[in-house]
Amino acid sequence: MSNIRVASRYAKSLLELAEEHNVLEAVKGDFKTFLSIVDENRSVGLALDSPVINYDKKFNILKLLLGKSANKLTISFFDLVTRKKRSNVLVSTAKEFLRQYNVYKNIQVAEITTTLPLTEDLREEIINLVKEISGLEKVELVEKIDKDLIGGFVLKVGDKLWDDSISGKLRKARMKFAQRYFVKLY
Repeated sequence: MSNIRVASRYAKSLLELAEEHNVLEAVKGDFKTFLSIVDENRSVGLALDSPVINYDKKFNILKLLLGKSANKLTISFFDLVTRKKRSNVLVSTAKEFLRQYNVYKNIQVAEITTTLPLTEDLREEIINLVKEISGLEKVELVEKIDKDLIGGFVLKVGDKLWDDSISGKLRKARMKFAQRYFVKLY
């Protein structure tokens, strides 16, 4: 079975179990913490993927990373997955869990990339725009800064992308020039 299908099934089961035990928010927080640690430290992801490192070491790494504040259900889940030698799907399971959580709670995640931090008024305007586009009342806005955009913004909502950046417009103009054939008349 592919890792994506395994991750999806693990995430769905964990979501249902967390909801049943009324610890859904705590488990979500643990997975966000886990993903931020893996994003910051590449060696953690490599250690989890490694078949050479045994189960005990992987589980101890996970317990140390999450600390004592982690929910018992999250720790039990990590224990089960590492014991069954499926730790290579933990990162994709965490991402899938957060995706399924957002679907379950009717939250639309939108990502905006700008050259400067957003002002509060602009942030509210973008959130209202995303609400209008998605039809959902709850919006989680992920803000990123990229100086290479030169100006403007790039907004990603679901599988749609709006590129209103200067660098995007320059790239489009460059492609149009490359597609045209010029004939010299002399």
